[in-house]
Amino acid sequence: MNRGIRAAAAGLAAVAAVATRDLVQREHTLLRNFPVVGHARYLLESLGPELRQYLVAGNNEERPFTRDQRRWVYASAKGENNYFGFGTDNDLEYTAGYPVIKHKTFGRAVPASDVHAGHGVNLPAAKVLGAARGRRHAFRPASVVNISAMSFGSLSGAAVEALNRGAALAGCLHNTGEGGLSPHHRHGGELVFQLGTAYFGCRDEHGRFDLQRLQDLVAGAPVRALEIKLSQGAKPGLGGVLPAAKVSAEIAATRGIPEGRDCISPSRHAEFSDVDSLLDWVELLAEATGLPVGIKSAVGDMAFWEELTDRMAAGGRGVDFVTIDGGEGGTGAAPLIFTDSVSLPFQVGFARVYATFARKGLHEDVVFIGGGKLGLPDNGVVAFALGCDMVNVAREAMLAIGCIQAQKCHTDTCPTGIATQNAWLAHGLDPALKSVRAANYVQTLRRDLLKVAEACGVEHPGLIDAGAVEVLTGRTASSPLHEVYGYHPSWGLPSAADRAAIAAIMAGESPQGGSAPPSPDAVG
Repeated sequence: MNRGIRAAAAGLAAVAAVATRDLVQREHTLLRNFPVVGHARYLLESLGPELRQYLVAGNNEERPFTRDQRRWVYASAKGENNYFGFGTDNDLEYTAGYPVIKHKTFGRAVPASDVHAGHGVNLPAAKVLGAARGRRHAFRPASVVNISAMSFGSLSGAAVEALNRGAALAGCLHNTGEGGLSPHHRHGGELVFQLGTAYFGCRDEHGRFDLQRLQDLVAGAPVRALEIKLSQGAKPGLGGVLPAAKVSAEIAATRGIPEGRDCISPSRHAEFSDVDSLLDWVELLAEATGLPVGIKSAVGDMAFWEELTDRMAAGGRGVDFVTIDGGEGGTGAAPLIFTDSVSLPFQVGFARVYATFARKGLHEDVVFIGGGKLGLPDNGVVAFALGCDMVNVAREAMLAIGCIQAQKCHTDTCPTGIATQNAWLAHGLDPALKSVRAANYVQTLRRDLLKVAEACGVEHPGLIDAGAVEVLTGRTASSPLHEVYGYHPSWGLPSAADRAAIAAIMAGESPQGGSAPPSPDAVG
């Protein structure tokens, strides 16, 4: 009987081999006799993302953003109905790692029932940026949602202008990215100036960092903080190249580089070479400008963070804020291996860094900022529960001003005029219109974060603790977020003084919901 089975299997394999050979031969004959068919095949391949996006993919199949997620951003940006009906179509029970937010039956805060409640409410950060280290220009950021670092050069001038105008309308911060502070950043939005490895906008004719130029720059622009970029989620550990064809006169003037020549960003900084000299440079910048100074990094080797916190705990020097970028971040073009497999995803990386600061007793003195798909309310809530004080939005902000997820950011052919320096393509982006959409999106995200916080019984998303989120680990199992990441019960929240201060601020900002008047028989 075994011989018969083996003989039958061999026969089927032979038939399959013949069929495969014939199929390949027919395809080669077709392509040889009708070359246009071959070109059509490659045309269809190039159109694959659009065909899948609009005709094939389901609501939750696409990446990096699903159709449902994009629809929520688009509707929010346009001020349209962004509610969803008929229940979730997510496969909750069979999705390991799915977060579930646990609302409270009774709590200090009570969400209002009006669908527009919270949309115009100010939602400032729970911590004062730079206060712990006594910076001269310490301040409380007016928004827990801010626009992340995207440089003029990677984005068109029209896109940068739309985002900056939107930041002004929404009252949030706009990070310049490492490409310098351009005229497109000067439309009313307050700025975080990012210092990358090439020191664009504050370098001398030899490419060296120039402290006086930095001082002059921040004195003439609404810069509220400085961010030293160590790495980013899209291409951690890599530098960058802006090809000569993209280096226009405007980009050259903004960055302080020659026009029409390749623009190189090194992979490492020249002003410091280890943790000790990094902290010296932080203090130099803070003293020279009076501004809060922080670092931005993706998370890889934890030895850096251990040494950083050890030296900060020893006293005298330290960063005012830490921006953690998840490996799922993606506005920068990079080799596929870096996009897919280098640096930890946000939740894992952030939790490890936060725990390192917490173990040294530093977590209450540092403002933590998160980035990496945190512009979606569910991801944002988890970030706050893990200890974020603010979240940065990048690709979600691009979606708000018209991005269609064409994934052509690295080709200079972005069809919506956002990620391109092609003047003809960028001409189609109207900053006046798109700025309103950017502001609508930021305000709606803040509204949803506030509503969820109130459903959890607290006045502000920064007061959501890690016990308020449950992570599904299988069909019938789940674990609290603090157990998943090994948090102590007190971790993930601001200090008691900061909690009291933000609760008092929100008491005057956010109208509370309620119920019908109690009946004569009410018991409490």
